[in-house]
Amino acid sequence: MSSTSSKPAILGGTPVRTRPFAPRVTMSQAEQQAVREVIESDVLSAFIGASGKFFNGGKRVTDFEAVWCQRYGFKHAISVNSWTTGLVTAIGAIGIEPGDEIICPPYTMSASATCCLFYGGIPVFADIDPETFCISAKSIAQRITPRTKAIMVVHLFGHPADMDEILALARRHNLKVIEDAAQSPGVLYKGRPVGAIGDLGGFSLNFHKHIHTGEGGVIVTNNDDLAQRCRLIRNHGENVVTGDDPAELVNCIGSNYRLTEVQAAIGSAQMNKLDACLTTRTTLVAHLRQRIDKLPGLRAQPHPVDCTHAYYLLPVHFDAAKAGLSRHQFVKAVLAELPKPEGFEGTALTEGYVKPLYLSPVYQKRIAIGSKGFPFNLAPAGWPDYSEGICPVTEHMYKNELLLCPVVREPLTTADMDDVASAMEQVLEHAAEIARSVPDSANLFTPVAAAMDTNVR
Repeated sequence: MSSTSSKPAILGGTPVRTRPFAPRVTMSQAEQQAVREVIESDVLSAFIGASGKFFNGGKRVTDFEAVWCQRYGFKHAISVNSWTTGLVTAIGAIGIEPGDEIICPPYTMSASATCCLFYGGIPVFADIDPETFCISAKSIAQRITPRTKAIMVVHLFGHPADMDEILALARRHNLKVIEDAAQSPGVLYKGRPVGAIGDLGGFSLNFHKHIHTGEGGVIVTNNDDLAQRCRLIRNHGENVVTGDDPAELVNCIGSNYRLTEVQAAIGSAQMNKLDACLTTRTTLVAHLRQRIDKLPGLRAQPHPVDCTHAYYLLPVHFDAAKAGLSRHQFVKAVLAELPKPEGFEGTALTEGYVKPLYLSPVYQKRIAIGSKGFPFNLAPAGWPDYSEGICPVTEHMYKNELLLCPVVREPLTTADMDDVASAMEQVLEHAAEIARSVPDSANLFTPVAAAMDTNVR
């Protein structure tokens, strides 16, 4: 661990560290060999959009899906070409119709809510819990109307949501539950793997997830009917259903959401690394948390009780009054103590996460599909409310309190975490001087924080 300077780097002192953080290298000989085998087979995709042997894909795809089922006890796994299309598929599979309402968290990637719009569903936003950053059961209860058909749960940053409370609400009101576990593969909620605790859910295989295939996703469910509906939507279901049962026609019109054999082969190799990845991140976070929690104005998210955490990122609470400088000044000064990042995974700290979704133009202007305001024009006048202030916890975290640490990842070490903590200590030791000397730009978020929302699903 580097010693601190008598002057912070942002004011001309020597940085705590100049050596770049080691990059995350995800492609090894195992992935390369898997890809070579697929290329040598000359079968890069084996899907056919019609009834028959290849409606569900080739051997690599079906093997990859089987790994998810065997590993976590899911009855069905359905691979897709992105988790965004996976979310759209899930919304279609549960039978969402124009005008139906789906309660969603506002502090997540945009697709967790816009997926509802593809079938004419209307997102209704409920606030988040200030400790888990996941959707709050109490806030969900306040948003339920006779038009509510489903709840979208996002296990944000790798922390599971309070599924017991959410499922109790769902049962009471006969609602479907979708779990967006994009950032939470392998996470256990009270011994149960997230993803299919509700009706269905799934995971992202995007390039900066724990395991990845460049792009891709996996839907999981223990419901036979929902699994079949997902498979129909994934692969031109209109060519498969016979129409003998009219109910089977609902939302069966499909697209091409199929994963390739190459991606599936990479994914199978990546799955072998997941346990080690989760163990490393838990170790790094535990070490860093011990130091962060001793600093004035900082408090890392506690490890969940009776659950596991994937630590896609480490959330940290920031109290400007206790720290003695603004959040923006703090982040800017900490980054000055560390090597310039080449991407978000090399960035030690960012401020806030994504802008609350309801403040984006699609909801503020109520324009999604066509020029007439569909599907928002199907809702009662003035509903849903998308005005600023509807989710105060989310807005407070976005504007004032939340910090995110993306460097709690392999192949970094506890020594790297010590450098991050020392950078924070250096800044806080000179907080008063930095507060006087460094301009504070209200709501000016670290550019990398915006990049984190790119392709996150």
